[in-house]
Amino acid sequence: MSPPHSESVWVIGDVQGCAQALQALLAQPELSAPDARYWFAGDLVNRGPDSLGALRLIMSLGDRAQSILGNHDLHLLAVAAGVRRPGKSDTFHDILEAPDADALIDWLRHRPLMVRAHGHVMVHAGILPAWTIDQAQRLAGEIEAALRGPDWHQAMADLYGENPLQWDDALQGPDRMRVIVNALTRMRMCTPEGAMDLRHKGPPDGSPGLVPWFSLRAAHGDAETIVFGHWSTLGLHIDDHRICLDTGCVWGRALTALRLHDRHCVQQSCTLCR
Repeated sequence: MSPPHSESVWVIGDVQGCAQALQALLAQPELSAPDARYWFAGDLVNRGPDSLGALRLIMSLGDRAQSILGNHDLHLLAVAAGVRRPGKSDTFHDILEAPDADALIDWLRHRPLMVRAHGHVMVHAGILPAWTIDQAQRLAGEIEAALRGPDWHQAMADLYGENPLQWDDALQGPDRMRVIVNALTRMRMCTPEGAMDLRHKGPPDGSPGLVPWFSLRAAHGDAETIVFGHWSTLGLHIDDHRICLDTGCVWGRALTALRLHDRHCVQQSCTLCR
């Protein structure tokens, strides 16, 4: 299959197990065109009512879809690896109890943490202000290799923890892995010095001493637009170099798809997700 042109690529925000809303979104005329291709910005599963259905629907798209890992997807992998316990609000038990659970988990752990094409870079949460995009891509590859390897259970154990909160090129081992994963899948706000604040979940205003991670990237002069999800309280955000597509489907708001070449958006109501 030849690579898709940007005219046919739709980026879709956090699905989080809302399979019915995703099915309805993909059925809309513009997205159901034969040449349509899809990028999923992570958090395919969890908190919504049908994680198994959402995962199987995305997998059924085959080469038409590229999906990256979000923090909820990594949490599912950690539970499957036996290094974390399910939380009270987790809703991915249907995947773990499926007869083909091993195949589903194997597919998921082979997803990347970054997709880069058509002048756009897709990550789930963000890219640290200290990193160039090239560096972020190399670091994402380190985690991808660990998750795809035979010792992936141990890799999952090494990923979890809050510290360190700031990048240092000298970091090694689990400390290095944690910074990479937390930046790519959990980050929203940073200090002006570029240290992550992983507790912040609200909108970007009203947080003295903190700024959105993307506000600190001006020095890089990023030529590529960074597309991300994860931040439902930021919601749909589109500017020259940043696009956020987490529009709170799992909270009963909307699931959003954005066409790369012209930034045209299509939304599907998610009132049935709650």
